[in-house]
Amino acid sequence: MSRYVNPFTDIGFKIIFGQPASKELLIILLNELLAGEHHIEDLVFLDKEDRADNIHDKGIIYDLYCRTDSGEFIIVEMQNRWHSHFLDRTLYYVCRAVSRQIENPLPKHIPIPENRDENGMLVKEEFVPYGKRYQLSTVYGVFLMNFKEAGLEEKFRTDTVVSDKDSGAVVNPHFRQIYLQFPYFTKELVDCNTLYDKLIYALKNMSNWSRMPDALKDQVFEHLAKLAAVANLSEENRIAYDKAVDRYSVSQIVEEDERRAAEERCRIALEEGTRKGIEKGIKEGIKEGRKEEQYNIARQMKNDGVPVNSIIKYTGLAIEEIEQL
Repeated sequence: MSRYVNPFTDIGFKIIFGQPASKELLIILLNELLAGEHHIEDLVFLDKEDRADNIHDKGIIYDLYCRTDSGEFIIVEMQNRWHSHFLDRTLYYVCRAVSRQIENPLPKHIPIPENRDENGMLVKEEFVPYGKRYQLSTVYGVFLMNFKEAGLEEKFRTDTVVSDKDSGAVVNPHFRQIYLQFPYFTKELVDCNTLYDKLIYALKNMSNWSRMPDALKDQVFEHLAKLAAVANLSEENRIAYDKAVDRYSVSQIVEEDERRAAEERCRIALEEGTRKGIEKGIKEGIKEGRKEEQYNIARQMKNDGVPVNSIIKYTGLAIEEIEQL
């Protein structure tokens, strides 16, 4: 059994990124993902359940839901297996996080000294203009995917923004999605020159390691090793993790069985198609061969001066075919 938890199990993902002790590691990962765009100093974990008033929206539970020190909201989700309409669901999740800012706004009223009475009591709250009510903070959706999604390009990372279709210019910077398709990350450790690449490499491969590679001796990986060590899990987390690993293993077996069954169906279909094609080819070949033989006989009879009616009688060819010889 691996020394480290599998990040692609639900409990493994939460152990590595979803507890107070792992906040620093999550911030490092997010800053690597958002390098050159945004830098997070601190964040807080929010309630992962969307407690919407609409009954149809209830039950939405994000893997991780955070708010940064500068006001951005971040959804981080790990998805181990493909399911239909995956991209639609991730779009809905980010849209819900955007709409919650209007439905459940943070306090925006600032006490104004000149509107207080002599006792210091607030007489009137700050007036908020109509347009300002819709001022939004950026929402990032980060989706770690242990599968290939047909709706995305065949590459590891896909970034989506709200942009102009023709120019590509960003129209609204407050809506961002980042998709990471791990099957497309094929770098070896020797090719990982940045902290970003090393983190991704570790997440993809650590469940197979008995120890942390010598090339990953930075402090961040020491912290990752401590967090993810199976031996360091509490009894409660160990029981939950063992169950998650069982589910993960069964899922992998089912996927492998489905893949082999699909390959077998393709092989049988290919063999059947090939057999029918060969049979058809033989029949057509024989037919063509017979036709050519009829032409040769007719050509010889015509050269010998045999009447056309006799050639038709003995070869079965049409008069037009005989005339063209």
